Amino acid sequence: MRGADRVAILLPLSGPRADIGQAMLQAARLALPDGDLPRLEALDTGGTPDGAANAARVALANGAGLILGPLTSAETAAVAPIAREGSVAVLAFTNDTSQAQPGVWALGITPGQQVRRLVAAAQAQGHGQIAALLPASDFGRLMGEAVSQAARANGLSQPNVRTYEPSMASITAAVRELAEYGNRRGPIDAQIRAERAKATPEGRRAAAELAKQPIPPPPFNALLLADTGEPLAEIAAVLPYYDIDRGSVRIMGPAQWASPASGSGGFGGAWYAAPDPASRASLVALYTDRYSQPPPGLADLAYDAASIARALAGTGRFSVAALTQSSGFMGVDGWLGLLPDGEVRRGLAVFNVDRGGASMVDPAPVAAGGPGT
Repeated sequence: MRGADRVAILLPLSGPRADIGQAMLQAARLALPDGDLPRLEALDTGGTPDGAANAARVALANGAGLILGPLTSAETAAVAPIAREGSVAVLAFTNDTSQAQPGVWALGITPGQQVRRLVAAAQAQGHGQIAALLPASDFGRLMGEAVSQAARANGLSQPNVRTYEPSMASITAAVRELAEYGNRRGPIDAQIRAERAKATPEGRRAAAELAKQPIPPPPFNALLLADTGEPLAEIAAVLPYYDIDRGSVRIMGPAQWASPASGSGGFGGAWYAAPDPASRASLVALYTDRYSQPPPGLADLAYDAASIARALAGTGRFSVAALTQSSGFMGVDGWLGLLPDGEVRRGLAVFNVDRGGASMVDPAPVAAGGPGT
């Protein structure tokens, strides 16, 4: 009989990603040790959709009341219809929101969660005129969709979004269009030409004074970026050329900017949204003590999913109503809430890029209704 006493976790315990699968299983067992309820059954997907589908069938046959995992988007797509037919919920580890549906939640931290938090934080500081300069890639597309959705949700005007190909020429053209540089600079240049055309000392003096005038600001005061590395450095060089003042325009970017290797150091004062590293300190200590090495980031998802299972086992049910309780759950990456349609909301902190690191400027919400949740 299926109930709240058995949970299956589907992971690549063999194959190319066996190392991450084993680490995630170890993290899950920290939350659900052997002998505790619910009992945790580990099933190997081999890292393939077919393997994940077979593992899901075994989980249902063995009476699992909840499925944790699988790891990837393709595996989740294979598991979802099997779980749905068996009326069993899935807490998958992918961050592909296209897999989200009633009864299936993608626990990975998504571009949408990051952008929603950034938009809310920027709006709170009066930076509600948002634009986006994004690479013509899948990640850029997701960031663009996210910023449009976040603007609508916050009652803001639709952002002006420009994309670029991986070349300096394409980046330059996109920045110029986004900044509406011609419209801002053009009237001043026309006046300068008119004064110079007079060919008089007064005209030359007037032209010199006009040349000193600052041009009007761009039609936005917050700018979302998504790139790293060399393209990000190229953007940093181009923005001031088109009079985008980083002192008045809030630059925002992805959680990858937490790493100095991302090149975010060239954007001192920029923001990104991510979990508060301090919130996972207890898991890091526990995992390191048990396994003599720190956990990889993905281990957080397995630990949190197993912790949710443990919390709900005490209620005797893994129903959608229980999983979508309005209070949500506290995880090692912060607060998270599961919505009935499969969306996952997260409480992320906002960080400021500093020289050689980052500092928190807005702490993570710890309950539903906080900024960006």
